[in-house]
Amino acid sequence: MARLTKKVALVTGGSHGIGAATCEMMAREGAAVAVTDIADEDGERLAESIRSDGGNARYWHLDVGDEAAVARVFGDAADTFGKLDVVVNNAGISGDNKPTDELTAEEWDKVMNVNVRGVFFCTKHAIPHLRSAGGGSIVNLSSIYGIIGSPDIPAYHASKGAVRLMTKTDALFYAKEKIRVNSVHPGFVWTPLVEDLARRSGEDVEAFRRSLDERHPVGHVGEPNDIAAGIVYLASDEAKFVTGSELVIDGGYTAR
Repeated sequence: MARLTKKVALVTGGSHGIGAATCEMMAREGAAVAVTDIADEDGERLAESIRSDGGNARYWHLDVGDEAAVARVFGDAADTFGKLDVVVNNAGISGDNKPTDELTAEEWDKVMNVNVRGVFFCTKHAIPHLRSAGGGSIVNLSSIYGIIGSPDIPAYHASKGAVRLMTKTDALFYAKEKIRVNSVHPGFVWTPLVEDLARRSGEDVEAFRRSLDERHPVGHVGEPNDIAAGIVYLASDEAKFVTGSELVIDGGYTAR
């Protein structure tokens, strides 16, 4: 298949989990992919793997909370591949699992710096490149917890709610320029981030996973490719009439 032929995509947090699956799937669909992350060895390894499979990918170190770095990397990627059509704002952290009244300002700001400021900076510096390309797609990774609540990791939930509304605002700003902006809302997906939550829970990791499985009507947590498939759809021209939308991919979690 070649649903993204001639497109250039940049993925933040691209070295692991949903980001890595997205990079691989986009490359298989014909896109040139800029893999970005702070996990340099894994990012380089992923880009090399994509190239070995016949795809086109390069890796850049990127801390999305550093605006100057975002501007530089987006410019370098666009120069390297000739343009930029798609940006996937996937980089994110979960933060500390404490009640709100026990969080420090530093713990709160750490999450917001990546999950909210990072999306802001990447959107800000993506727009000129997408505008030059005649349009494009921004896909923001929110969460089911950008839609519903839960009594844990409060900064994370707040950040994902922010991303949901940022998406709709930017969709309205840029619709007439053929720049589409949508959010994706995964349920629990077995990624390094979720596995880290399992380890920090004090529960056996496999028992933690089984408890997550039971929360989803389909009977199991998701896999990174489940989410990557939705991201590829939103990046493709098949979604040319889709903007300001929230694509929920959660195994029925929020349908209850």
